Formats: sequence, C-alpha cells, structure tokens
Amino acid sequence: MPTSDQLLTEMKELHPKLIDLSLGRVERLLKKLGDPHHKLPPVIHVAGTNGKGSVTAYLKAILEAAGQRVHVYTSPHLVRFHERIELAGPDGKARPIDETDLVDVLSRSQAVNDGDDITQFEITTAAAFLAFSEHPADVLLLEVGLGGRLDATNVIPKPALTVITSISLDHADKLGDTLEKIAGEKAGILKRGVRCVVAQQDDEVLDVIRREAGRVHADLIAWGERFDAYEQRGRLIVQREDELLDLPMPALIGRHQVINAATAVVAAMEFAGSLLDTDAIEAGLAAVRWPARMQRLTSGVLPDLLKPGCELWLDGGHNPAAGAVIAQTLADLEERSPKPLYLIVGMMALKDAGGFLSPFNGLARHVVSVPIPGAHEATHAPEVLVDAARDVGLTAESAPSVEQALLRLEKGYPGPKRILICGSLYLAGHVLGLQDGVTTQPN
Repeated sequence: MPTSDQLLTEMKELHPKLIDLSLGRVERLLKKLGDPHHKLPPVIHVAGTNGKGSVTAYLKAILEAAGQRVHVYTSPHLVRFHERIELAGPDGKARPIDETDLVDVLSRSQAVNDGDDITQFEITTAAAFLAFSEHPADVLLLEVGLGGRLDATNVIPKPALTVITSISLDHADKLGDTLEKIAGEKAGILKRGVRCVVAQQDDEVLDVIRREAGRVHADLIAWGERFDAYEQRGRLIVQREDELLDLPMPALIGRHQVINAATAVVAAMEFAGSLLDTDAIEAGLAAVRWPARMQRLTSGVLPDLLKPGCELWLDGGHNPAAGAVIAQTLADLEERSPKPLYLIVGMMALKDAGGFLSPFNGLARHVVSVPIPGAHEATHAPEVLVDAARDVGLTAESAPSVEQALLRLEKGYPGPKRILICGSLYLAGHVLGLQDGVTTQPN
C-alpha cells in the first residue's frame, strides 16, 4: 500500500506545468468519480488575496460553536498535506483527514484518472470532494486555491454562499497585472442568485465585483454598503443594516482581523440565520486558531535559542498588502510593549520582495534573509532578499538557516527583542515542522 507522500509525488508528474488554470480536466475526472461535487453539504465558497484563510478559520470556529458539523478545504498546507482536508468528526470538531482515508481517496482518484493530463491541485481537489461527499456534515467551507474563475474549486454549480476577502496584487503572472484583472478572476466564483459577502475593498475592485454580480444576478452584501465594523473600547462592533453587534475582539491579532472577523460574522449569519446566536459568535471569535498568522512561538527548539525577554513571532504573509498589515500590527504592538524588531525573511521568487519589506522601513532594526528548504518552486536567493531589503532602506544580511539567523540576532543584538519570521507560507511550514520535530511535506 503506497503512502500519501508517494501518491502525491506521482501526481506531480501528471501535468508538465506547475499551475495551468482550467476547469476541463477536473470536471472530466469528477465525472469519472461519479460527480462527488454534486453530493456535498451546503458550500460556502471563499476567494480573495489576503484574509481568506483567516475568514475560513473564523467561519469554522463560529459555525462549530453553533453546533454545525463543518468540513474545511484550504491550501497550501503548512506541515502535512492532510491539513488541507478537514473532516467533521462525530464530536462536532473538524480535524485533518487521517492517513488511511487520504490514501484511499487519492488512490481511487489516481486509478480513475488513469494517467490523464491533470495538475496535482486538480486531482487532489477531486479527491477532497470524494472524501467530503462520503462523510456527513452540515457545511463545507471551500477555499479557492488560486484566483477563482478557473480554480479547480469553482466546479460547484450553486454554493449556499460566496465570500470575497481583500483583493490586492499577487500572482500577477497567472491572474493579471492590475487590480481590475485580478478582481475579475476572483469575482468568477459569483453564481446566479447566490448571495456574496464582500470584505472591504478598493473602489476599483468593488466596481468589478459589482459588474460581475449584476451580470449573474448575485446579491452583494458589501462592506461599507450593507455592513461595517470597527474596534471601540476593546470591542468588535459589527453594524449590519438592521442590527448592531457588540462582540469581543477576535483571538487573532491585528487591525486587519477586524475586517476578517466581521466578514466572517456576517457570512455566518447569512448562512445560518436563526441557527446562529450571539453566544456562538462570541465563542467562535474566542476559539479561532489559524497557524502562521501573527502566531507567537513561546516554546520549542526555536524560541529556546533566544534569551529570556525575547519574543518570536511567525507570519506567512508574502505580498505587499500583507507586509503593510503585518507592519501595522507590529507597530501597534511596539506602542503597547516596546521592543526592538528584527526580521527573518524567506520568499518565493515570483513575490515582490521590495514591496513586502518596504512597510518595515523605520520599524525593523535589521533583516536576516534565509533559504526555504524543500520549496516546491524557485525561491528568492537570500542574497537577492538582502539587496531588496537594502533598496528599501533596511540593513540586512543572509544566513544559511532559520536557526543560524536566530543565533546571529541573539549574538549581534543582545537583550530583549522581538523577532518576526515572515515572507512565505512555505517558510512558515518549515518553521512549524522544526517546532514539531517533523519533516514538512512539500506543497
């Protein structure tokens, strides 16, 4: 019996390109599998550039607190592929698919595909639909992999609800080099007659979404028009058309989480209606967990390399918009609890390193760039990241590993400090693997 690692490696060879957006291949495979995507629980389909993972995490926590059984599909994974497919358990909690079930759905999908041309993401998405169709749940939270219009998840004919989180420039080589083009791809998840909750957007992005919603007659519940939110006296205030909710601040930190949490609250209310009460919303906001999003690492092999009084944080954000919100979060943290900030950065080659790092000018004292072990595609060489950091006014050096970067910062800048490891979800996965003492599975 092959392992999931062996099957996933074989599946990478089924298509010559890493990413080639299309629906035809996955639709063909799903038909051979008996159309499992037509046998799913109600689907909430989530697209966006930044925040879609956090919004999905909030939705999971809130709906589970309301007694709903929740399946979840996300990507990429951080440590193990199994994280991408979470199945609702008999205790009402979703957990990563176990090895036996994962091997089963991957093997069946591979056998039916019979060597046809298909990307790994497409065949594993079909396998996920197979798993979801064979396990009972009340809702499936389905996160788009890339874009929306031609993403493999966009085969669901009529989801119960769609959600579009913050849209910014990213994956320009696949989705287009302007906000309007990218917004058009993300808006491709809109379906005729299906409501869509839209997070705060730039005006030109919202215009594109409005046009597509008009074309398919989708009802838009847009930030600034039909709901709004803000922090007031340490509380999260969510204002809808007909009510005002006074809620605790979410467990995930950062001003941007006000937007993400409020978007999820409104989406949960649109989906669950009278099944959802304020107690469940409050419990979900408190219980939410989303690794590598301003996650503080307090124990383990990496924090143990630092002296007492130091803080170690991890965030997988990797584009200019993410850099801006992470920098703002750290500036707020600095105001409340001053400590010198240092960055350890690794990034994929297609990412805008200068755009990501520039918001940290005047905030970070020094940058150490590192490679990303086992990355599935080209990465920025550490020396390139050093140049990018210096170009935006930061001092920088490179190190051969995260561990060595921490030791250099500890030796070169003694005393209490705040260190953020950032720039890539793949780097974040490597870090969490080091923390857990396991080898990270390639994405």
